[in-house]
Amino acid sequence: MTWHWIAFPLIGYLLGSIPTGVWLGRLVGRDPRASGSGNTGASNVTRTLGRKLGAVTLILDVIKGVVPAWIALWVAGLEVAVLAGGMAVVGHCFSIFLKFKGGKGVATSFGALVVFAPVVVLLSAMAWIGVVFFTRIPAIGSLVAAALFVLLARIDDQPFPVQMLTLGLLAIIVIRHASNLRVLKARANAKQARRKRRNR
Repeated sequence: MTWHWIAFPLIGYLLGSIPTGVWLGRLVGRDPRASGSGNTGASNVTRTLGRKLGAVTLILDVIKGVVPAWIALWVAGLEVAVLAGGMAVVGHCFSIFLKFKGGKGVATSFGALVVFAPVVVLLSAMAWIGVVFFTRIPAIGSLVAAALFVLLARIDDQPFPVQMLTLGLLAIIVIRHASNLRVLKARANAKQARRKRRNR
């Protein structure tokens, strides 16, 4: 039905827009955007508000992706569900409640994709954990996981709409991590410059 193509993506966007970390921060009288990376996602909430609130933020951000995608899949079919899940990620990153600002979209991407490709999500999550463990840089883990979304969905021969979803998720995660990439590049350049000075 035509209304499905409007209603479920809109519901996905509104659910994704719920600024979980900010609203949890209000319970303790602190705004995670005021310190750390200024991000509203679980990593910065953990850094600024503690592990407990960070864990709750992570779980709720994942759920924001799961719920609209799962309901739309049950009611309206795969194509609408993919769109609803994707819009939940857009809402998380560009929340209507935060003047179209928000998080990086990683946890909500995991939630949206797990409805369609749980094995892809499991393997990508394991990769994220491994990369973060060895590098201590969540941004690198997130980018690796997003790239694996695309690769593993292809290997797993997921339906075309799901493969398009993984490409969209990769694009938005890369865009949202642009500032992190600039910082990492600056650090790498500084490290290289120090090495050159030592070798003179």
